[in-house]
Amino acid sequence: MLTTNNTKYPFFDLSEIVADADLPFKPYQPLKPVKAGNYVPDLKLYSNYSRWQQFFNGAEVHGPVSLRHLLNKPLVIAFYSPHWRDHGFTLLKQLNHIHNEIKASGGNLLIVSDERTEDLEKKAWEHSFTLNFYYDEEKELAQAFRIFSDEDPVWNRFSGIDVNAPLLATYIVEPSKQVVYSHIDFDLLGTFSADDIIASVYESALINHSRKSA
Repeated sequence: MLTTNNTKYPFFDLSEIVADADLPFKPYQPLKPVKAGNYVPDLKLYSNYSRWQQFFNGAEVHGPVSLRHLLNKPLVIAFYSPHWRDHGFTLLKQLNHIHNEIKASGGNLLIVSDERTEDLEKKAWEHSFTLNFYYDEEKELAQAFRIFSDEDPVWNRFSGIDVNAPLLATYIVEPSKQVVYSHIDFDLLGTFSADDIIASVYESALINHSRKSA
């Protein structure tokens, strides 16, 4: 015996559809990191004690920070975040290896981090770090160098990272705030050239000294 099932659906008027205005619109603007030759007028450091952490041969040391002394020489600025895990730690080891040469060439070195962790203190002790850290939790410096943005989070570029952190970038900035060297570790191989950094610091220091002597 055949049966029929006439399913009844309610009449639906398309005009009754109301667009949900609460859906957030997420703009996408790709990062355009600062390059050599650019100026960074928004390069500002603050002397607040809580922003600084200094290590000498692995031990944490405390003392006043002279921004004038730091900024009146070519400054190697390296952006680091613990969220980069081993890749970030590799950067710290590379910079620690050349920090004496940077100073001998007439420059200064500063690590900018977006987060303070106890693990860093442990690693600094184990590897005898002599490094100065500046904590930029609001990522103001990272945004000034255009290596961080909510509109282009790093998880769009790299697998395995689920927190939006600044790119692993290394710069050399003259006292005039002009960038003379830039390197961003897009391939996560930590392949910046130590020789190029030392040479750029030395050349920049000579030029800066000649300007002061003129």
